[in-house]
Amino acid sequence: MNLELTEEQTAVRRLAKDFVDREITPHAVEWDRAESVDRAVVHKLGALGFLGLTIPDQYGGSEGDHLAYALVTEELGRGDSAVRGILSVSLGLVAKSIAAWGSEEHKQEWLPRLCSGEAVGCFGLTEPGTGSDAANLTTRAVRDGDAYVIDGSKMFITNGTWADVVLLFARTGGEPGHRGISAFLVPTDTPGLSRREIHGKLGLRGQTTAELVLEGVRVPASAMIAAEGKGFSVAMSALAKGRMSVAAGCVGIAQACLDAAVAYAGEREQFGGRTIAHHQLVQELLADIAVDVDAARMLTWRVADHIERGLPFATESSVAKLYASEAAVRCANNALQVFGGYGYIDEYPAGKLLRDARVMTLYEGTSQIHKLLIGRALTGVSAF
Repeated sequence: MNLELTEEQTAVRRLAKDFVDREITPHAVEWDRAESVDRAVVHKLGALGFLGLTIPDQYGGSEGDHLAYALVTEELGRGDSAVRGILSVSLGLVAKSIAAWGSEEHKQEWLPRLCSGEAVGCFGLTEPGTGSDAANLTTRAVRDGDAYVIDGSKMFITNGTWADVVLLFARTGGEPGHRGISAFLVPTDTPGLSRREIHGKLGLRGQTTAELVLEGVRVPASAMIAAEGKGFSVAMSALAKGRMSVAAGCVGIAQACLDAAVAYAGEREQFGGRTIAHHQLVQELLADIAVDVDAARMLTWRVADHIERGLPFATESSVAKLYASEAAVRCANNALQVFGGYGYIDEYPAGKLLRDARVMTLYEGTSQIHKLLIGRALTGVSAF
């Protein structure tokens, strides 16, 4: 792997950095307090081509490689992880799944709109009783002539109240576990689909998160993605790549922690007018953050490299997501320690960074689930 970025990757990274510094960072505290990101940011992401990264241009995408996608995701995570989540889900989980598994009709109908920001997607997998145990989801789709009727509920759905389409997973067969699961594209204006936004979250407060309830939702059989019973494969393939996006976002959080802590340490004076950057134990905190940033970034770039070269990447993606999410929490804790008491109020960034980092160890596979996946890859023995 060549660690030197290409001219195109460097340009994409610079474009994303400038966009974040101009359009996101100045508003992050306001959005966090209001529990609402300005929806105009979606159209701005689309206009820059960020929502179409890795999608073929024939469907409105901006193409590019997976490292460029990771670089953009990192910058968005640095600015506000609530915004990063919009892209990670609408592009990373939904649009990429349509591109990989959808019919030509699916691609023509949804990809241009998702890539431009005209439409937003959400990923309907998690349920109130089946988070890590997704293979045992209970939402059911029953065949009725040339249609399916869907009943069930989904929980903690990012973009849930903004989305125009749900990539929805439901049980269509009688087989237990993953074999009976199928995937559907369900427009959110379909009768019987209702949405409730979840407020009062610890972190990612600006990001819309929702519960979806489906009562007699009727969709044509053509709404199914891939073959019947292949939905779990669709979900797992999406999440394997999606974990790279989460890892990249965690690198962004960690980088924001480093930037903020170094700047504060160079300004804050204590003990005779010397800045706290002179203190060895403060330097130790900064060094720990810096090492975590570099290590998490390299693990994330490795995943992108494996995807581009057509190599297996699922375990590498779990390694990157596990390390980067736990590292983001450590970095935010260390940054808060550098800020001292000022880190505990939201006029300074450390508190928000810690709150946003904490959920990263929970979604798209908890840290414990990823340890089991990595352990199984090493031993060939399932611990589930």
